[in-house]
Amino acid sequence: MTVTERHALEVLRDPVSNDSVNEPADDDYETDGYGAMVLDGTEQLDVSHAGALVCHGLIPCSPITPKVAVTVSALNLYHTARQRCPHLSIQAYVKSLCDMHGVPFYNHRSRQFSIALDVYLQIIALISNLVRRALQHDQPDWRLKHCCPACTYKLQDEPAMRFKMLFAQDGNDSLKRVATRVLDGNLDDTLATSVPTLEHAFHHEQYLTCEFVEKFASDRQTGHSIIDEHGDGNLCAERWKNMKDSVTQKMWNIFDETGAFVAVCRHGFCLVIADMVQSGEQSKYALAVTSKLLDAFGSDLGGGYDIGCRFKTTLASSVLGERARSLNYTSLVNAFHGHAHNRLCQLDNLTTYVEGLRLEDLEGCERAFSKSNALAPSTRYASIFHRRQAIACYFEHNDEMEVYANLTKFLLNNYKQALDLLSNGRATLERLMRELGVSDPLIFRQWLDEERVYLKSLLQEPAEETLQMEYWQRLVNLAASRQDLETILSTWTVVTAQNVAPIWSDSSATRKRETVHRHAQENYEKDLKAVQELEGRLGITCRWVPEDEEWQAAARLVANRKYQHALDNVERLVVSRIFELSKMNQSGTGYKLRKHIGKALQTCSAAIRAALTQYNTAAKALGRRTLEFDEVVEYTFLSDFDLLRDTWHDVSTRPWASPAARLAMNTHFKVCRAEEEVIRLNVEIRRVVTYLVDEDRYLQACEALYQDGNPTLAYQISRYRSIRS
Repeated sequence: MTVTERHALEVLRDPVSNDSVNEPADDDYETDGYGAMVLDGTEQLDVSHAGALVCHGLIPCSPITPKVAVTVSALNLYHTARQRCPHLSIQAYVKSLCDMHGVPFYNHRSRQFSIALDVYLQIIALISNLVRRALQHDQPDWRLKHCCPACTYKLQDEPAMRFKMLFAQDGNDSLKRVATRVLDGNLDDTLATSVPTLEHAFHHEQYLTCEFVEKFASDRQTGHSIIDEHGDGNLCAERWKNMKDSVTQKMWNIFDETGAFVAVCRHGFCLVIADMVQSGEQSKYALAVTSKLLDAFGSDLGGGYDIGCRFKTTLASSVLGERARSLNYTSLVNAFHGHAHNRLCQLDNLTTYVEGLRLEDLEGCERAFSKSNALAPSTRYASIFHRRQAIACYFEHNDEMEVYANLTKFLLNNYKQALDLLSNGRATLERLMRELGVSDPLIFRQWLDEERVYLKSLLQEPAEETLQMEYWQRLVNLAASRQDLETILSTWTVVTAQNVAPIWSDSSATRKRETVHRHAQENYEKDLKAVQELEGRLGITCRWVPEDEEWQAAARLVANRKYQHALDNVERLVVSRIFELSKMNQSGTGYKLRKHIGKALQTCSAAIRAALTQYNTAAKALGRRTLEFDEVVEYTFLSDFDLLRDTWHDVSTRPWASPAARLAMNTHFKVCRAEEEVIRLNVEIRRVVTYLVDEDRYLQACEALYQDGNPTLAYQISRYRSIRS
């Protein structure tokens, strides 16, 4: 052990066992435990005094001639309090210390405290490394591979499960950092593409480096958000284009780090973190996180992502695609976001319908962000080092003191939820099956497959019907242009000596009339040519007229198309309203943003009413059910919209289309997921109990091993054991 490491252990010894801390300090310094900050040093001290201060439990603000020092207790109190309340800033805490000591506050006091805090956290990190080395926990990615005992502490004779581990990944733009050039008043666009430096100044095992993330970047992704890319046939792509580069470009130029991309396991432990640098939520961040987790955990992983359906395509075409397929990686969609996806996407990716997914909603990132957003005010103008330090310390403390401490409670609550669902769900399902006349539960899977086939049939209009609708529209246009031409030809103008105008005059009525006649003739000929071309493609020998059955059938198809477009517009506005309402109720949303969202909701409500008017007009023309505003704004499942989509078949006759049948289907699949949850919880509870016993025995053995030769290290191991127990 080096001299520095030995000194670090001495600094953090327990005050009760550290006799030197209880001894009175030199006359030039005052200390009274928690909240103490030495503020009255007036003499310059030589270097030897800095070491003396540390021996007395004081962290100096300068290694040479220190005049100010902070007690370890005061630093520990702030560090712990800030993890519980990230809003607590250094300035507010130092002002409190000054108030306690009755001394005036100056801005440089905050800077001095920040320096001492950095030294203290460095000592903490050094001690943590020593403890990990003593416990043989210092192998690469050891923390990642053992962070969650319920996920990773595999035992013998466990039942086979489809997913070895479930995790959620997502980006959050709350933890942005203003670029230094903006603070200096330099807004030169030529600097906008510079990459933040000093990344090497802070390293944490949870953080992915920029170099690692950039391995998964491509020319197609550069400068474009993944939700801004073309859908390439993905039905949900249009619903996620809510961050256009043209709108957010100036904001990205203002910030260096534009947010954080994290992954958490289903129990809430933070797995990895990646900074989003001068970009939106690009696919390279999700690919980098997925690659890291595949390296650590191997096969049979399930990853939840709000755009998981789109990411599935991105992953398959990336450099990681072949490896992900060989390791049986599954891209999933979170429960809340999944209900905003297209119904056809829901049938493949919604958590309720995925076998082996249990009752997991994959919304762990949203729960983590709802708490970590409190870090935003204190990190917005911080340096790269201090921003990363704050984020890493927060998630490390949250994993240790919140997630790990409440792990058994999490398992208990999930067990109760699964048992309640099984008890009530089975009774409800039996009643619904009797009402529907269904005896075999397997019919619900068959109904789900039939719904999938039906919705796929609506994806694209048959080519023949598309041509017929186009031919009908051309005939309507031809009739209108013929009517215009006949009206012009049948109109006569009487010219007398009083109203005659020179032939060369620009205002000549004759020249204007000839121009109008020529335009009408050209329009008629153009429409006639289009009609003749379509007749050739359709093989029509006798031109349709309004009395023909073919004309009327094509007219109904066109009316159906207008109905579909009107329904799409209503659905899009309702999806926007759902997300705005969820954001308004989100913790950490500021007053100005709430006001902005409130105005947006008012605008959205007016737009929904206008879209409903258009929809109801189109629905009445087809004899379909109309919608009321109060009914539409209560829609939370987009499948309610998809059942209104019927172009070529009568969906109301399908057995799975009735409300009772759909309730029975969802109840059946929820019961199936609850049964899977009980099986998984039986495995996880056994893992956690075994892990707690094994870890405590191992830590006791390590503590006894170092008790005689290195008592200070043994004490740190005992503190670690008390936290883990």
